[in-house]
Amino acid sequence: MFSVRFPLPIDNLIPPPKFVFGCAFPKPYVSDRRRFSNLRLRAADVAAPTAEEAALPAGLQKEFLPRHVAVIMDGNVRWARRMKLPDSKGHDAGVRSLREMVDLCLELDIPVLTVFAFSYDNWLRSKREVDFLMFLFERVLKSEMEKSSRKGIRLSVIGDLSLLPKSLQKLINTAVEETKSNTKLQLIVAASYSGRYDVVQACRSLARKVKNDEIQVEDIDDSLIEQELETKCTAVPHPDLLIRTSGELRISNFLLWQSAYTEFFFTETLWPDFRKQDFVEALVSYQTRQRRYGGRQS
Repeated sequence: MFSVRFPLPIDNLIPPPKFVFGCAFPKPYVSDRRRFSNLRLRAADVAAPTAEEAALPAGLQKEFLPRHVAVIMDGNVRWARRMKLPDSKGHDAGVRSLREMVDLCLELDIPVLTVFAFSYDNWLRSKREVDFLMFLFERVLKSEMEKSSRKGIRLSVIGDLSLLPKSLQKLINTAVEETKSNTKLQLIVAASYSGRYDVVQACRSLARKVKNDEIQVEDIDDSLIEQELETKCTAVPHPDLLIRTSGELRISNFLLWQSAYTEFFFTETLWPDFRKQDFVEALVSYQTRQRRYGGRQS
């Protein structure tokens, strides 16, 4: 297991700028007793954990959970070949891991999960593999849409969807429309997505607005650019934590603008083997990080 860790005290955190979505930090417990008969606090003097806090996996603090987790789901084919199975079985196993990840985010009240399902660069793969992935995407949408909606999941899909099969585009549009009012978890699926192109298309959109005298060049700032990025579909566009499986140490053209201050966690575990304990390990690592957003503690 490899991860980037900064084991610094959480109580030294500097609050992020107002434009960065963060978590509220808990107030320290202060007893209203001025005197004690001895130096040890009695159990009655300390607030008992709530049922919600008690249900959290060991080592996690509710107040410091990320609001947006992004995942590069890598290693399906390598997993299948290690198991001496057809490549397609690795992608099937990857769907099971995704289903478990979604349920864990629901359980932990993490409001946004973005997964890199298919890169724009993946169109360079063999036609056989691409065709299977498109088929699998359709199959999962058909089988999971009703169940996901009952769980309160809102589906969003980002990327150049014009390249997807027409039947898949239609299914995506239906699923997005039918789940748009759900608020428990927003699942953002990046399909035919490129982080570079996301920035390019945002710049083109702003250039057209300048040309049409809708805005002035001087008006362009971070906020205007973000309003043109594909992640404008969510109120929490910046991932707090990005997880990549399979041992690769890069982000492969995924959410390049949005990940400016994202914490990264890399694991050698292949995506089909990624389970609750792996997610908890990533979350515990995240909670040890000192997030300064470019600032410095005086």
